[in-house]
Amino acid sequence: MTPHPLRKTVGLLGLLWALALGPGAAQAAVQTFIKPYPGSTVHSTWTHKFDRVMLPAGKVHFDNKTQTDVVAKTIEVKGRLTYVDYETPEDRGGFEVLENYKQGLARAGFKILFSCYAAACSKGGDVGYVLNRDQFGDDPPQVGSDQTGYLTAKLARPEGDVYATVIVDGNNHATDVAIVEAKPMQTGMVKVDAKALLNDIDRTGHAAIYGIYFDTNKATVKPASKQALVAIAKLLKTRPKLKLYVVGHTDNVGTFDYNMGLSKRRAEAVVAVLVKQYGIASGRLRAAGVGPLAPVLANTTEAGRARNRRVELVAQ
Repeated sequence: MTPHPLRKTVGLLGLLWALALGPGAAQAAVQTFIKPYPGSTVHSTWTHKFDRVMLPAGKVHFDNKTQTDVVAKTIEVKGRLTYVDYETPEDRGGFEVLENYKQGLARAGFKILFSCYAAACSKGGDVGYVLNRDQFGDDPPQVGSDQTGYLTAKLARPEGDVYATVIVDGNNHATDVAIVEAKPMQTGMVKVDAKALLNDIDRTGHAAIYGIYFDTNKATVKPASKQALVAIAKLLKTRPKLKLYVVGHTDNVGTFDYNMGLSKRRAEAVVAVLVKQYGIASGRLRAAGVGPLAPVLANTTEAGRARNRRVELVAQ
């Protein structure tokens, strides 16, 4: 049997975020929602306690303008991601396996959002890489052949929706199942210390802050940002003559003009909170936004994009 191309090291994102979860635990987490195809054996498993996953809900085509493969429609889900890579029986074809998963998910209460098989999955794009670029490694199966297909489904629950994506590679007798349990991100994990901020500003002229939170595409400072805001206010009160630029940064997802505007609005929102709620004189703060212009890591993984989304304090 040809080795499944997913059976490689997970890559940077997995190394940064994967938990030490045993195969049995991850398999059990997936089987809570969908049983494997009969006769399948587990090859590898892992989970991310929280991740941002782009699930496929359409065909893939090659975009001549960007020279990249693009999924016509994706669904962004944030939550717990669990992945199991199965070996399926060699005497079973990919179509049969995918149809059984589709029926099993439907019986479990999932709504099938998108499903395709063989050439129907692709308009000339390299489907496999697009589907799994961040979550499933560097060289996933090539979808679009006569033995390969995928589906995405959703289970609506009061405690949080669950999404499932199944990719069947009949050529290599392998099936990848990803379960994403949507939930809010746990905040307050990044502690911001006034003394550390001051040391960074004195040493480099600026300090990056990862404890100020906004909803996606919004510029309202969330309550979970309080610890970071308290630290900034303490910093300014400790150094009464210090004036700061408050600079918003984004990743490169979306258009350039939109990200430039969003980063400026977020910086302005931080300044407004510091002035109104923490008593900082408005003349000591000036908001600016540089969008995606000053990344600290490449925007090719979610881990990199997360590092690039930040607020920085810059000494005037």
